[in-house]
Amino acid sequence: MSNTFSRDRKPDRIRSQSKSFFPQDAVVMAETAAARSGEFLEFIRRSARELRHGEAIPRSLDQWKELRAAVRKNLVAAIGLSTDAPGPVPVRKVGEQKKDGYRIEHLVLRTIRTGDGWIEMPANAYVPDAPTKNAKPMPAVLCVHGHWSGAKQDPVVQSRCIGLAKLGFFVLSVDAFGAGERGLKTPLGEYHGEMVAATLWPTGTLLCGIQVWENMRAVDYLQTRPEVDPERLGVTGTSGGGNQTIYAGALDERFQCVVPVCSVGNYQAYLGAACCMCELVPGALTFTDEWQVLGLVAPRALMVINATRDAVQFSVGEARKSVAGAKKVFDLYDRSAAIRHVPIESGHDYNQPMREAMYGWMTRHLKGIGDGSPIAEPKLQPEDREAVRVWPKDSRPGTHISLPQYSKHLAAAAMKKQVEPVHAEHWESEAEWRVAHLRRLCQVPGDRKSEMGEVKVIKSGKSLELQIESEPGIVVTTRWHPGGKSRSRLALVLDLAGAAAAAKSAEYTEAVESGWDVAVVELRATGSLAPKGNRVRRALDHNASQWAMWIGRPLVTQWVTDIRRVLEGLANLVYKGRLPTVRVVGRGEAGPLAVVAAALEPGVDQVHTHGAPVSVITDEPYEEGPIGTLIPGSLKTIGDLPQWMSLLAPRSLRVVDPVTAGGEPLNLAQARQGLKHTRATYRVLKAEKALVIETGG
Repeated sequence: MSNTFSRDRKPDRIRSQSKSFFPQDAVVMAETAAARSGEFLEFIRRSARELRHGEAIPRSLDQWKELRAAVRKNLVAAIGLSTDAPGPVPVRKVGEQKKDGYRIEHLVLRTIRTGDGWIEMPANAYVPDAPTKNAKPMPAVLCVHGHWSGAKQDPVVQSRCIGLAKLGFFVLSVDAFGAGERGLKTPLGEYHGEMVAATLWPTGTLLCGIQVWENMRAVDYLQTRPEVDPERLGVTGTSGGGNQTIYAGALDERFQCVVPVCSVGNYQAYLGAACCMCELVPGALTFTDEWQVLGLVAPRALMVINATRDAVQFSVGEARKSVAGAKKVFDLYDRSAAIRHVPIESGHDYNQPMREAMYGWMTRHLKGIGDGSPIAEPKLQPEDREAVRVWPKDSRPGTHISLPQYSKHLAAAAMKKQVEPVHAEHWESEAEWRVAHLRRLCQVPGDRKSEMGEVKVIKSGKSLELQIESEPGIVVTTRWHPGGKSRSRLALVLDLAGAAAAAKSAEYTEAVESGWDVAVVELRATGSLAPKGNRVRRALDHNASQWAMWIGRPLVTQWVTDIRRVLEGLANLVYKGRLPTVRVVGRGEAGPLAVVAAALEPGVDQVHTHGAPVSVITDEPYEEGPIGTLIPGSLKTIGDLPQWMSLLAPRSLRVVDPVTAGGEPLNLAQARQGLKHTRATYRVLKAEKALVIETGG
């Protein structure tokens, strides 16, 4: 394996080349942490602009069709949309309510088969009363909900379903996975984002991908209903439901009319916002922007409705950019009249004016009546949300499969190919491609020299503070404290809560008392450099992690860059161009980071993890903590954390007080069982003594 940084490498540009351990021409960098809290977001935004710079709108239909195929392929891969051939959708009817001019059928659709049974999606069908006995099949609309606490039961969602039914549309309203009646528990109101949906990331199947698949299965069912014309189907939703509408409408061409509400903006506007996990498309900005996704709907009908008083990512101005690009695609099909942008004076909603605009558009394109202008809403009265549940109170079957449980099922399937090595050559071959994969993810260059920015230094007694430009616009702060006089050992202590937390840790104190030089680092988007409002519920770095995903650079891969730059800076400024023995210590969720960084940096001799997880697989939501070390699809490629740790063999690895993915402490027997792959790797490389596992019990 090639190595871009060895103990004898010197970075290309450095502020000082002093031969002493402290450069005499140090420069004081007087910046407050508060002034730099927006640094990471600006870096992300600049990266996004660079990724989409020079993007041209196709000038011919042939050019568009070529781009269309690529966008569609990449989108399917990014969200992990299943490409399995669908079979019949098993459905059971569990109840019915007669209403004025329509009836509500309470249905359960089986959407995904697992080894533990079916994943079931509760749905309400709003079926208009037939005007005559031999009435022709009617158009149908799939109504998907957003983040209203009642999901499909919420009055906001019920209102459009009732309105459509009274206007002669068959309506199917479904609960998204993890929401409504499909939460971890039976009461309505659960949120399926943050640490619930995060369990899906390592599997490569994103919540967005599951939603698209289930909505496609809903279409499969609609096309079996005798009341429904299978060629006249529409889809609509608002907020997170609008997001579902965008992707289902883009990827399922059976939808002839697509109406997303309060959800279209453009992907670059997502950067800086707090959005649900269901809206995340990892790496999207590396291959597309939202106008192209909207363009996938062409030549079918598309109406985009926005509120004038909405968040920036769903604002009229941002949506106008995407609609303008998509309209040029519609023009290529001579379908300019099939796309319309409708701003409504409102806040984030799906209110009556929005519904009336949608009614007119659906009527024009699914019934062939009118010019698409708004249609007045019939008189309607939503029911109490508990009254329209498919599974009232606690009647949900005990066989219900939750979102995290399905995550574990996907993980188990992915891990089947992760076998323990049987001999050294076996693992060396495995390690080579895994490291190569990590290098690509972390954007580690080959044997060419890396471009390192300026380093500025502040001296405080015997200690140093280094301001290192890791990448253009990203400056990480490293605090270094000397141990003995020999400068022969360096411990780099990592904590995702920031450098201050690392410096207060027992691991830091232990290293100092043992005579090691010790360094801590304020990695980008951590500690004082964390973006404002970074936390969403239990996910401490929710926003930074998502923004990093949008540009195709998971946060952990960016942190690896920071660590490599820190080691380069220390090597040159403190250790005369050659690193001493290096130990990287990862505390808590920084444990996996320490492992990945060391796997890509042979200059690291030892890795210690303390209180770190030894797996990302769980059937419960992750507990409170950071999610920046998660890599989408990692279980399908480099494996689980024991496989990551195996990449360190035969180097020294000490695993202290490991925990489960849910944060539960492991005893020694459990830890050894969980690290079977790592132990097997060290065994076949005849380095068993280099692996130490310690627990409190």
